This record gives sequence, structure tokens and C-alpha cells, in this order.
Amino acid sequence: MNPDRLSTTFAALADPTRRAILARLASGEASVQELAEPFDISLPAVSRHLKVLATAGLIARGRDAQWRPCRLEAAPLKGVSDWVEEYRRFWEQSLDRLDDYLKELKAREKKRGRKKK
Repeated sequence: MNPDRLSTTFAALADPTRRAILARLASGEASVQELAEPFDISLPAVSRHLKVLATAGLIARGRDAQWRPCRLEAAPLKGVSDWVEEYRRFWEQSLDRLDDYLKELKAREKKRGRKKK
């Protein structure tokens, strides 16, 4: 995933309303009206959120007669996951080194404690 695509995805995910919409769509398709129900915002505001999500490639909008369902498109989230994974590995390795160091300190302390007795 190129950095611009990643930036667009992160920008879309930055808003809690958009994250809630994605969470709802994870359980299946929904209309704009259904997506708007839990929020105290206007339908045009929900539509603006949906436009941001669609631009980021996180949702797709269909057409079935009068019903225009929205559905989750999770592919851009793979790019976010891959990006975060790099940092997860970094932190795991750092914490593993810290754990090793603390065990070493504890062993030294235990050794010193025996000599004092």
C-alpha cells in the first residue's frame, strides 16, 4: 500500500463516527438510514461520512431498486494492519529485551544476596 493510500485510510479511520459505521457494516450491508439510526446527526452528515469512507475504499455502495446498500470493503485495512505489524514486532522485540535484562538483574541480585549471608 502506498503512503498516500495509507494516509487516506488513516484519515477515514480517524473519526469515531466513521469507525462506528465500519463496525456496523462488519455485520452486513445496511442502508444510509440504517447507518444513521444510532447517531444524533443528520442524514447529509452521515452521507458525508460515507463519502469519506468510499473515497478511502473502505465501503462500497450498491443499488438494488430503491435500496442503496453500503457494504464493508476491508482490503484497505490490510494495508493498515501490515503497517501496524511492523511496529508491533518492534515493541515485542523491545519488550523481550527488557524482560531478558530484568531477569539478568534479578539473577545478579539473587547471587549478591547469597554472598552477603
